[in-house]
This record gives sequence, structure tokens and C-alpha cells, in this order.
Amino acid sequence: MSGAGGTPQRLIVAITGATGAIYGVRLLQVLRAAPTVETHLLISPAGVMNLQHELDIGRAEVEALASVVHNVRDIGATIASGSFRAHAMVVAPCSMRTLAAIAHGFSDNLITRAADVTLKERRKLVLMVRETPLNLAHLRNMTAVTEMGGIVFPPVPGFYQKPQSIAELVDHTVGRVLDLVDLPQIGQTLAPSWGGLNARAGDATGN
Repeated sequence: MSGAGGTPQRLIVAITGATGAIYGVRLLQVLRAAPTVETHLLISPAGVMNLQHELDIGRAEVEALASVVHNVRDIGATIASGSFRAHAMVVAPCSMRTLAAIAHGFSDNLITRAADVTLKERRKLVLMVRETPLNLAHLRNMTAVTEMGGIVFPPVPGFYQKPQSIAELVDHTVGRVLDLVDLPQIGQTLAPSWGGLNARAGDATGN
């Protein structure tokens, strides 16, 4: 799905310091193969640490997956303005610190500013928040973002598709996110629509 005049849709992707850096990386990998999407990447300092610790990869390797890379300190970047027509924004993963900043309108870096812009322009904002157990501050911040129009999407794995690997679990979650930001033609390749228990039973019995 392209924008007006066949121009690529712009999707802002931010990787912050929560565990689950694999979600942001996999999202970028999938979108890199989609010529209809232009990705704008932001990685927080803690996000860089998690990429190294969890995936044994560095900033440069991840940045190479994006169409455009922005410095999180560059508040004057294009994506800091509502006039920059981004299709949506995904924070994958989203730390509780980033969630709190977005919930309270603290545009203290380019990630939280871009998220604030996404909300004020009534565009899709998906936050893959990662923490457990949740305290009251976490829950209230999630409620605040939801009331502002954002989508809180904890990367909780689904087992009804009978995944055989961690990669399949990650792909299913990333596919669901792509559906949420109106890129179903990409998301369905990772997370096919559920056919229902009756369909599975029919397959098993030959009916």
C-alpha cells in the first residue's frame, strides 16, 4: 500500500531500552523487503545496549536495515514536525520510561517528540511495552496513552498457531503489529488470519 501518487508510506520505528530488541530488528528486516514502505529509525542509548546484549549486534548493523536514521538528540529532525507525513510509528520494544514520557507529554528526545507528534496528528502509534509484573504507575500510563489514541501492544506470544521456534513467536507478534498499522499485506505473511477451531478440527478429521 503506497501513499498518494505511489510514494512510499513512512513508518517511524524506535528501539528503546526494554528487553525484546529482536522485535524492532525483525520489524525492520521485514519492512526492508517492502518497497512500498520507507522506514525512519531511532535507537535510544539503552536500546543500543540491549541490541548488543540480547542479539550480539551493533548499532551500524541495525541502522543498515532502515531507509533513514535519526539521532535521538536531534529535536530539529523532520519527524519532529507534524508537517512530516508519517503513516504511523511503532516503538519496539517500548521501555516503561519511554511510555511514561509519552503518557505525560515529555518530549525530551526525538523518540518521545515523534510519538507526541504522532498522537497530536491522530496517526497510529503502537507501543510494544515490555515489563512484568506491572505496577500502578505502569497501568495508569498505559491508560493515559490509550485515552490519547495510542495502542498499547505488549509483545505477549500467542500459542494457538502452535509455534515451533522463538523466530515463529516473534514473527507472529510482528505480523500483528503490521496489521495494526494498516500494512496487512505484509503482516499476513507472518501472522495468517485465524481460521477458527472448527476449521482445524475439519482438517484433522478430513471433513
